[in-house]
Amino acid sequence: MDNTYERQNPAFYALIAALVVMALAPIYLMLSTSFRLNVDVMSETSSLLFFPTLQNYETVLCNVLWYDPAHVDYCDPTFGRALGNSLIVALVSTGITLIAGCMAAYALVRFRFMGRGTMSMTTLMMRMVPPAVLLVPVFGIWTFQYKLDGTHAGIILVYVAMNLPFVIWILQSFIVQVPIQLEEAARIDGANAFQVFFLVVLPVIKPGLAAASIFTFRIAWNEFLIANALLDRTTRTVPVTIVNSLTEYDIDWGVIMATGMLLAIPPIIFTFVASKQIITGMTAGAVKG
Repeated sequence: MDNTYERQNPAFYALIAALVVMALAPIYLMLSTSFRLNVDVMSETSSLLFFPTLQNYETVLCNVLWYDPAHVDYCDPTFGRALGNSLIVALVSTGITLIAGCMAAYALVRFRFMGRGTMSMTTLMMRMVPPAVLLVPVFGIWTFQYKLDGTHAGIILVYVAMNLPFVIWILQSFIVQVPIQLEEAARIDGANAFQVFFLVVLPVIKPGLAAASIFTFRIAWNEFLIANALLDRTTRTVPVTIVNSLTEYDIDWGVIMATGMLLAIPPIIFTFVASKQIITGMTAGAVKG
């Protein structure tokens, strides 16, 4: 057999190289800037070669470190507090969205009731509404009626409402593929409705739950517009804190880039852990008995 391969046009490899550079250059710039002092960043002689320092990261995390950084005269807890706020908001909203979403998706797939098709389509159409359109009414309701502005609970409820339609829609496609015979066999063995749902259905749709959790977590972690309107100084998330730290007179690029690098770590870890669940779920049934 002739194992010859068609030779690719050099322009193809040049295009791939250009795309790789375009994707990695901003990351390298942010990473390298995070290890520079602000005076080095603003210097006219700034180059690719520099002496790295951890001072920017110490400035960001000064309120959670076990030691007092020597260069920090006053520890500003703003960035460290914002990281904690982002973790609380993203994790709690993701958990609530998954719990409510998988139950609603199961009901739409397995139960027969009037308006089921309309409700299923409506949930997906709600996800198409831009968050900017919801900003004014949500701000008015949360501020003047329920007094939830400036609280973690207020922004968590908004994120749950934003992400719930998509989670319901994506989990429906996974639940509909679960053989009904599995649930019937569990009921014959004496399992009630909750046992069937938690012990039979959920383990089978684990890849769908992982995919939905990645989507929900990333949206809640990176969202800025609504968080900027609803959160106050003590509950701001990292995206809002970074933007508010940009002033006309003083911009500490090193600290901002260090915060940006720290902001990127939790989604990467969360995506890595969740993606392993996707792979495990997809390969679980590929082994012959």
